[in-house]
Amino acid sequence: MNLRSLFALLFSVALVAPAFATDHDKDAAQSATEAKAKPDAAPQEKSVVTRHGVTIDGRSIAYDATAGTLIIRNDKGEPDASVFYVAYTAGDGKGTANRPVTFLYNGGPGSSSIWLHMGSFAPVRIETSSPNATPPAPYHLVPNADSLLDKTDLVFVDAIGTGFSHGIANAKDKKDAEANPDKRFWGTDQDIDAFGRFVQRYITKYNRWNSPKFLFGESYGTPRSAGLVKWLADNGIDCNGVVLLSSILNYAEHLPGLDINYVNYLPSYAAIAWYHHKLPNQPATLEPFLTQARDFARGDYQVALSRGAALTDAERDAIAAKLHQFTGLSVAYLKEANLRVNPSRFRKELLRGEGLTMGRYDARFEGVDSDSAGENPESDPSDTAISGAFTAAFNDYLVRELHYPSDVPYAVSAPAIRQWDWKHKVPGGGWMSTVPLPIMVGDLGYAMRENPHLKVLSANGWFDLATPFFATEYDLAHLGLDAKLLQNVSFAYYPSGHMAYLNVDALKQFKQDLSKFYDSAAPR
Repeated sequence: MNLRSLFALLFSVALVAPAFATDHDKDAAQSATEAKAKPDAAPQEKSVVTRHGVTIDGRSIAYDATAGTLIIRNDKGEPDASVFYVAYTAGDGKGTANRPVTFLYNGGPGSSSIWLHMGSFAPVRIETSSPNATPPAPYHLVPNADSLLDKTDLVFVDAIGTGFSHGIANAKDKKDAEANPDKRFWGTDQDIDAFGRFVQRYITKYNRWNSPKFLFGESYGTPRSAGLVKWLADNGIDCNGVVLLSSILNYAEHLPGLDINYVNYLPSYAAIAWYHHKLPNQPATLEPFLTQARDFARGDYQVALSRGAALTDAERDAIAAKLHQFTGLSVAYLKEANLRVNPSRFRKELLRGEGLTMGRYDARFEGVDSDSAGENPESDPSDTAISGAFTAAFNDYLVRELHYPSDVPYAVSAPAIRQWDWKHKVPGGGWMSTVPLPIMVGDLGYAMRENPHLKVLSANGWFDLATPFFATEYDLAHLGLDAKLLQNVSFAYYPSGHMAYLNVDALKQFKQDLSKFYDSAAPR
């Protein structure tokens, strides 16, 4: 081909190409218009049901395990979020309308329900080496003879952004490519509203409106429960009972620099020093000793801290000597710390002579730092000792036993805590109707006064440095209840930590206490 012929060919192609491109663009534009005209496919609820059995207290119980999602809707009736849950229902699925149903969840905020699900009262649980670190895989799921399934059906719910729960993009989200539809649920009251709508949807879909209803929250799940039980009552759903495990009902008490913090932690320090045999005069039994620790904390110790710099040297010496008796820390260290030791420093200091640290969630767990002279522990051994086991075992369980495979990983946690809207609208708040931190004692008190049959069980671990039991006792003493209603609040304590069920002996005692609680709150 000569040069003239080549130019002619290229010229002809150039003439044809624009016409071809124009037709192609028209087709593409038409396709885009048609696609835009079609509404987005409505999100669907889905579930997988499998059949199982477990033996509890010598009795064989057949049950269905339902892993699935429910769609919650906003006030306009639009799909707002898809919430993942696993429900265990005893029997053949028939005649269960009047059987108790319990909604269980962990906290964070931003934690899935994996910890309660795999560790406490589901029909299966994971074996761990607690309080030692659990070895790597293979892990072992075992039938749970201490399951609550003989007393109640169980629904484990994952907060939005965790597990397979996620927000559904609305029109505003779709215009913003970087929008995260989970974030609009990341706040104290937003979270309560989402869980309330889930409970509404669940009892409607499964015909459980006439079932006795219970809430079971751990850690941040306890302020959620306090707000949720009020939200449900306001929407025509009265609960029979609330189980608070490792509570934090007033975040304002935990602000840095408040002396009430040191007062609230002191009895927990005493329990932990007793457990590790670090007390100068080791008592034979724990509970009478803790009664003394409570009295000192709320008495001489609180008075001394309230005096601040006005405390004389002699008074400071006397308080430091008493603190030594209850904490095992040296008098010199206590005086250098100005009689105020935060939990992180306590975890580092108590076992410093042995080159060990302790867990925050459970001080029975021991760890080793690279720097024994440091001020604070490098990690939390009560977290690292079990996290891998729970995560791997649950992901395996989802596929092998529940037959619920997924293309995306199960989110054990979400970054919600770093973006959380902590504000809370308190009931009867008057001029302070919205507070900057979750103060949930009022919500629970309102719910109990409006529903005088509501029972509350507060479960606590002696060795928990995340949510000290003495702070919980203080909060629940300020519910604003009369003497009669106060009888509806009961307490239980276990030789364990934040996740009390990690101690198998504590798990068994916890189950016995719960059995009595359910019988009293929902008598048959």
